[in-house]
Amino acid sequence: MAEATPEFTPVTLVTGFLGSGKTTLLQRLLREPAFSDTAVLINELGEIGLDHHLLERIDETMVVLKSGCLCCTIRGELSAAINDLHAKRERGLVPPFRHLVIESTGLADPIPILSTVQADPVLRHHFSLGNVIATVDAVNGMRQLDEHPESVKQVAVADRLVLTKTDLAAAETVALLVKRLRCLNPTARLWRGADQDLDAGALLAKDSGRGIGAERGFPAYPLPSRHGHAGGARSRHGDDIRAVALTFDEPIDWAMFGVWLTMLLHRHGSEVLRVKGILNVAGADTPVAVHGVQHLIHAPKHLSAWPDMDRRSRLVLIVKGLDPSAIERSLRAFSATTIPAKSSPSTGHTLVETENRHSREAASAGGPLRASAKLRR
Repeated sequence: MAEATPEFTPVTLVTGFLGSGKTTLLQRLLREPAFSDTAVLINELGEIGLDHHLLERIDETMVVLKSGCLCCTIRGELSAAINDLHAKRERGLVPPFRHLVIESTGLADPIPILSTVQADPVLRHHFSLGNVIATVDAVNGMRQLDEHPESVKQVAVADRLVLTKTDLAAAETVALLVKRLRCLNPTARLWRGADQDLDAGALLAKDSGRGIGAERGFPAYPLPSRHGHAGGARSRHGDDIRAVALTFDEPIDWAMFGVWLTMLLHRHGSEVLRVKGILNVAGADTPVAVHGVQHLIHAPKHLSAWPDMDRRSRLVLIVKGLDPSAIERSLRAFSATTIPAKSSPSTGHTLVETENRHSREAASAGGPLRASAKLRR
């Protein structure tokens, strides 16, 4: 029996620079059983080469594949396309789907696409942000990262990185590119696109918090081992983008953390490309996962258990033009401030909503606020 439609349908974005293999990746994934209950919004049906997988054509923009996957062409505004798809699902005009995948153009900034889900008054009640999957060309990736800021941002905000054309690139080239990707985004899982065992389910599934920085086929990026170290791994050629890795031995005060992060994003949201972490929250038996892209912060999630024996809080921020040591000092200044706990992660509110209830109290803590305001290099 088919599973019921989820209350919030996760939206996965497939991004990547021009020629990096997004279409090839989609062609492979559309044949996978994990995509049988998935709707895919793509730029052009003709480019994806679906004729031999076709089961039914619903209209000029929608087709159903033999795998059960629903493929749709984006026409006009993305929000309108998603709303139309949702309306057709509600009326039973298209097969029910439990996931939505969106293919972006090669030059697209992924953040406005992600903002669409949370900004639209209808969509935010029926859809939630899922993973960002970015394809990276192993042959041309270094040059694209050097010359195109869009490529850097696509990598920086990704949850999953798929390195394509590894069978065409020299091993030394691949190794250098992987090192650079790890500097730009140490938390994303990474696959070789040329491998035959690409796991569609793992690409779609949200992380449980296990192995921040873990990847398939490559060693994990080393996160700091000493208490509170701000690891400012910087990519080459002056990208000015750094992965800042922080660890804390003591439990984190939830209200304090919510105010700190919201103040940070309020002032520097455009420069904070990514936030991802697993927190040991004071008073909570299990860890809390936090995840955000620029100003978009997902609702915090209680994990069912710790993924390993390490009980430290681990937080990774990918920032542009901000001083890693100043970010650490800012968080430590807030850690010394006591804020009455009027909420907890279990309420399901976003950190931005939490901050709205505490901003007046935080304003009295002049030291922490001044620390968060002086982060530029």
